Amino acid sequence: MLLPGILLAAAVAVVAVLCARFAPLVGAPVFAIVLGVLIRAIVPLPAACKPGVAFSARSVLQAAIVVSGFGLSLAVVARTGLGTLPVTLGTIAVALVLAPLLGRLLRIGGALRILVGVGTAICGASAIAAVSSVIEPEEAEIALAIATVFFYNVVAVLVFPPIGHALQLSQDAFGLWAGTAINDTSSVVAAGYAYGRDAGDHATIVKLTRATLILPIVAAIALRRAHQKRGEGKPVPWRRIVPWFILWFLVAALVNSTGVIPGAWHDGIAMVAIFLISVALAAIGLQTELARLLRAGARPLALGFLLWIAVALSSLAIQRVTGL
Repeated sequence: MLLPGILLAAAVAVVAVLCARFAPLVGAPVFAIVLGVLIRAIVPLPAACKPGVAFSARSVLQAAIVVSGFGLSLAVVARTGLGTLPVTLGTIAVALVLAPLLGRLLRIGGALRILVGVGTAICGASAIAAVSSVIEPEEAEIALAIATVFFYNVVAVLVFPPIGHALQLSQDAFGLWAGTAINDTSSVVAAGYAYGRDAGDHATIVKLTRATLILPIVAAIALRRAHQKRGEGKPVPWRRIVPWFILWFLVAALVNSTGVIPGAWHDGIAMVAIFLISVALAAIGLQTELARLLRAGARPLALGFLLWIAVALSSLAIQRVTGL
């Protein structure tokens, strides 16, 4: 039954919204994930709540992104996605090139360094799951990669907004930085909206553009593996890999572009989207076991840290060079 877990995540989100009124620079999504992690560290998650919490972490987040699309125009989405491609492609290249090199130096196995590299380059756990369907790593390697990447997602939600303010980044500049330098969609959205509504919108578009690139990357890995195995590999489950919610986000932006949604509704739509994001982030926090993350191992954590720093710095550098 989903209801108990959804209600628990929603209750944490309500508290986060109230906390955000006293610290608007922090924002409800950041409070939500922190509160969720703290609650999970103090008390175990009841079994009755687990299905609903898992649903909130995944499906409510996707719903929030689709809802945010009703406040954007398709022209803005296209212009932002295409205009920021140099930074997106540059940061992806940095992660994918450095992952095998640093992984070898740290004596990390081939499958694990691929998973951490792709998770850092594209979209965290979603990318790791997609690539896992192709390279078939051990379950322990998948868990290690997800734990490593997610650890730095949580850190990024907390440290990116204050760093952005210290660097005096504009809303668009921060949105581009968050969208290209933070791994998982949930953390990108949380950090973006913590910085500001425009930064959140910008970060979401950049991130969704980045997420679509998992398709050619998985295809390339599948072709390489098929060549290595001389056609013995399993078929790629494309239906599970394609991020279908991005299509619905574009449909929502298209609907808004027709003018059928009054401009006066946009503030309300943004508030609903932020609350749904807070529910999703609360659920993610409630699922997070800090002790397990810290037990992920020093070498995978070191690889994740080096890749995370390299991507964050390269994103800012490419923005500066390209004038974005």
